[in-house]
Amino acid sequence: MMRSWENRPDTVVCDEPFYAYYLQETGLRHPGYEEVLAHHTTQWESVVDSLLGPCPSPLFYQKHMTHHLLPSIDCSWLAKVENIFLIRNPIEMLTSLVNQIPNPTIEDTGLPQQLALFELLSRTGKIPIVLDSKDILQNPRVMLTQLCKSLGIPFFDQMLTWPSGSRATDGVWAPHWYASVEASTGFAPWKAKEEIVETEFESLCLECEDIYAKLSARKMNPERREHAPDI
Repeated sequence: MMRSWENRPDTVVCDEPFYAYYLQETGLRHPGYEEVLAHHTTQWESVVDSLLGPCPSPLFYQKHMTHHLLPSIDCSWLAKVENIFLIRNPIEMLTSLVNQIPNPTIEDTGLPQQLALFELLSRTGKIPIVLDSKDILQNPRVMLTQLCKSLGIPFFDQMLTWPSGSRATDGVWAPHWYASVEASTGFAPWKAKEEIVETEFESLCLECEDIYAKLSARKMNPERREHAPDI
């Protein structure tokens, strides 16, 4: 999605700006830990100021991971921007996550935080748009056209394809995480994953599926343009 938005002629992007703060506060030794702390600010207040400050382009696309938004961060600033939540089927998500985090917790998935943020923002009247990654991969033009319409901005064909390779806007962690992103030139067709969730993660998967169902009930899709009832 970040590649898609960056390829628009009217948009600049920002890649996981709270990641350094997250690593500093949790002490998690992710790949490139020291480099991330050295090259990105670890002050969340400064990050928020930069995200709400002047932008050189009409649109500013900010890619966030919900688990990076730790409880110590005042998230009231999110009510000042448009929020788009990207969700993914828990089975597909977990079989990928365990390759990066061998023993993930429910918090590592970001789903509890995402649901909490959805409820928080809904109470302010800024109901987030929810997109399912499968819907986008199956109907990228339809879904992105509908998303842009909901945001009151034009759709551009450039959102569907882009040049392969790295970007100056990628975080310094890109060499550790972005191999498939850098190889991409568009949205790959969706196909069912053959991997299964290991027995030891079945209870975690059930927790994830419960939260996913609540968020999925509010998702945007080609067949329904209005949001479903409140969670």
